[in-house]
Amino acid sequence: MGVLGLGYLGFAAPNPEQWRSYALDVIGLAPGRVPGPPAYLPEAGARAGEGADGTLYFRMDDWSWRIAVHPDAQTAGLLYMGLEVRGQRELEDMLARLAAAGHEARLGTVSEAAARAVTGIGYTRDPAGNAIELFYGPLIIDGFASAFGMSFLTGDMGLGHINLFVADFDACERFYLDMLGFRLTDYYHVGDQMTVNFYHVNSRHHTVGLMKLAPVNAVHHVLFEVESVDMVGKALDRAMAAGCRITASLGRHSNDNMLSFYMASPFGFEVEIGCEAIRVGPDWTPRFRGPGDVWGHHGLTAADIQEAAAGIKTKEPA
Repeated sequence: MGVLGLGYLGFAAPNPEQWRSYALDVIGLAPGRVPGPPAYLPEAGARAGEGADGTLYFRMDDWSWRIAVHPDAQTAGLLYMGLEVRGQRELEDMLARLAAAGHEARLGTVSEAAARAVTGIGYTRDPAGNAIELFYGPLIIDGFASAFGMSFLTGDMGLGHINLFVADFDACERFYLDMLGFRLTDYYHVGDQMTVNFYHVNSRHHTVGLMKLAPVNAVHHVLFEVESVDMVGKALDRAMAAGCRITASLGRHSNDNMLSFYMASPFGFEVEIGCEAIRVGPDWTPRFRGPGDVWGHHGLTAADIQEAAAGIKTKEPA
């Protein structure tokens, strides 16, 4: 058994406070429950969703949190991504497979699992240097409510998807396919020796995208999928009113059919808000796609994406 979905994401930021209004008032997330105390104890803290060290936690469904922004004076960007597995046996089997192939693999402690509000956890790293936390048994709590009526499509599809620039494309593809059990959905060729490949582990069209477009290791964008076009449009209105830079206009992708727009986040990478994506099943076979958009998404050409990559500090593999 492989990965079930993208469970959570952790980011570093010199000033996490920049993300509070962005996450709550633009994306429409809600404050999360700070991990640590046992689930049967009431949450404590000066402000909802804020840990003692200044980390901000946000939720988008019945999970206690999905996005964490940790204070870091030196860096900004992805700290870790949490990939869900079914249980303890699957976690141990995956760590053993990783170790046998020469990859970093460590089973976490009870306290390390509690720090993420999960039952069990393990650690590895992809060839691009991205820290991956394999986990099972997340804490579920009732009462998610977006102040702006946003309803995010998560469940057995995970929180959304993440698209990554990778310097060593072949090594990263082998890692996600052979070690973690991802499957190729489809791919674009966007120029000579330039490709974007999309990989799924559940019915979401892709959970991870790998981009062979620039010699850097970094996040290009994270997707949050919502239930309706109106939710996408209202999020776009809020983003524009807040002065967020719209990096790709409203449009529809040709491969996953997603109707979406892209905007800059407070520290580098982009956020996509979209709806109406297709679902894939166990009989899906990989497709070689043509042009990337049916209409719109101005600002999302290969040249635009390479320009964005040029402004991102690369993450060197550990």
